[in-house]
Amino acid sequence: MVIAIIAVLAALLLPALSRAKDKARQVNCLSNSRQLAVSVLMYVDDHAETFPPSADYAVPATVPERIWTAKVLPYVQSTDVFSCPSAPSRAFPSNWAERGVGSIGFTTMTALDPAGVEGFTTATLASAIASPALTPLFGDSASGPTAEKYRGFTFDPNNGLPNATDPRLGTPLVSDRDLVKELAALPPSALKPLLARHSRMVMLLLADGHAAAYTPESILAQESGAALHWRFRQATPGP
Repeated sequence: MVIAIIAVLAALLLPALSRAKDKARQVNCLSNSRQLAVSVLMYVDDHAETFPPSADYAVPATVPERIWTAKVLPYVQSTDVFSCPSAPSRAFPSNWAERGVGSIGFTTMTALDPAGVEGFTTATLASAIASPALTPLFGDSASGPTAEKYRGFTFDPNNGLPNATDPRLGTPLVSDRDLVKELAALPPSALKPLLARHSRMVMLLLADGHAAAYTPESILAQESGAALHWRFRQATPGP
């Protein structure tokens, strides 16, 4: 009888404990996002009101500063800030070869390529963002081996649904499923999705420094939902 009672109690308590753990990881992820916000704003202040590029194609692939994590690293206390605690294999994307393992992605709207092939030809000035409170800079991204088409260091707002009325409202790929696996036939440049890994919520860090959680449905509804300005610059960065 005692064993049966314990089994019943366990069945009742385990789901609640699981939800509590997920909530704690969600709070931790939001905290990391806020620390990233402070670090990025410090970078902007030190670099003539210019955001760090998500990918800097003017820098050789062998140099860590080709990706934003290496550029922002001097402004943070720990590499743990760059990853989501709910990611299955939490890791810091320290260089171009390891860019797939990132689990908090920076928008490709900041990608910099002097040739204009895989990013913008000019850096992203703070003045380019007309509505900072509506402009996502960072979000939960799908992470995994770079060789398997994961690009978790970034997410691409141009790879989802456009918006005919206001181009800024065009959305990235986003789901609570791993779209890199589901859409594995596509090239990496057509992927770079957001992943709703927190009880079907995506953690986003916006340009004014605040962090918030959204469902994929709210994001994909565009002006009928979150109405966020994902495509605040008009171009199509590549791989």
